[in-house]
Amino acid sequence: MIDAPAPPPLIILRGITKTYGSGPAAFQALRGVDLDVQAGEFVAIMGPSGCGKSTVMNLIGCLDTPSSGSFHYQGVPVHALSRDQRALLRRHHMGFVFQGFHLLARTSAQENVELPLLYRGLARRERHAAARAALAQVGLTGWEHHTPAELSGGQQQRVAIARAIVGQPRLLLADEPTGNLDSTRSHEIMALLAAFPREHRITVLMVTHEPEMAAYASRVVHFRDGLVERDLRQPPRAPAAASEASA
Repeated sequence: MIDAPAPPPLIILRGITKTYGSGPAAFQALRGVDLDVQAGEFVAIMGPSGCGKSTVMNLIGCLDTPSSGSFHYQGVPVHALSRDQRALLRRHHMGFVFQGFHLLARTSAQENVELPLLYRGLARRERHAAARAALAQVGLTGWEHHTPAELSGGQQQRVAIARAIVGQPRLLLADEPTGNLDSTRSHEIMALLAAFPREHRITVLMVTHEPEMAAYASRVVHFRDGLVERDLRQPPRAPAAASEASA
């Protein structure tokens, strides 16, 4: 029997550079990055401050553009897209989770989660159903009508994650998602993120400074001085261990 060819990577970066400023003040944040990410991977991106890890996440998330090089997403040459085309790609294919929760203070959990669908123009009934389903997926059934002030930090991050996945993205970008949480809540959030590739085929890219959090990923890419220094595969931390940590 002939094995089927492996699918092409979801993300392909080739020779990516990014320079900020010009002349003597120019700073080269990325110096020629090559990186492939397969659909369904959980990749942690690590490195010291100023190494380029947040810059590469912004480029992959279509929040910025490279100075040179090529970026393909599902075969689409993102580096050649217009700003409006990148915005559409971001809106329909990607979800974002940040260190800060960025929730609207006077708005319920359900309404916060519905926001991306509002921008897509979905009908009210569809938005409500999708938001409730996303909140259930992150373990917040029964908390739909609570405001952020009525939620713990861990619950607020769960709402932010529900908002990121409510549109059923193929790619979830998480920038220091446990940076504002204590150890117990951090492990709960990491167990949740680690389940997305396995159970929902959502590819997860996460920037973190913490090796303990990177242990949940199946692959760790280390950046230094604007380049990939190491790219290591590892057995991800078992869900059972995460449960023990948050018990």
